[in-house]
Amino acid sequence: MMLSEVAPVAQSALPVAAFRDHLRLGSGFADDGVQDALAESYLRAAIAAIEARTGKALIEREFVLELERWRWPDVQALPVAPAVSVRSVTMLDREGVASLVDPSAYRLVRDVQRSRIVAVGSLLPVVPDGGRVEIVFSAGFGPGWADVPADLAQAVFLLAAAYHENRHETGTVRGLPAGVLALIERWRTVRVLGGGAA
Repeated sequence: MMLSEVAPVAQSALPVAAFRDHLRLGSGFADDGVQDALAESYLRAAIAAIEARTGKALIEREFVLELERWRWPDVQALPVAPAVSVRSVTMLDREGVASLVDPSAYRLVRDVQRSRIVAVGSLLPVVPDGGRVEIVFSAGFGPGWADVPADLAQAVFLLAAAYHENRHETGTVRGLPAGVLALIERWRTVRVLGGGAA
């Protein structure tokens, strides 16, 4: 399995000004551009860490999932939630020749914890021997920062602030702060039975 983002979170969707206010950084100074660039980098790092820990895309964007086989013959869980739409499902044979799967062969089951592609009928289309399936889908709570649930948004700000405060430390890497862990706990996906379809 390989998951990749089609494009990163757009700069316009990042709450740089709100984060500056959270840190109580002044404005109107000659180095505001530098401060904004640092704030953006801390926000991006915090968003990535929260998304990795929860399996949720905070800001809506497109992802590509490549699989050599389906997890189950009739259902495939997506590794990022909440999925909004599936743009395409493409089969590629061992030579890389692509064939688009008819959208009537599957449907998206939207779920805030574990979105899934489910067969319409009994089985999903067979992945070619030695080939792979490529799923292009959109996931996220919405296109803007205002769409992010308040607890996850606060967790991002707390973690980004911790990155800002500890920016000069070169010691050992520590885990997420306890306050951040408490805020994201309800959003974490619990996997049972080896990460099956649920």
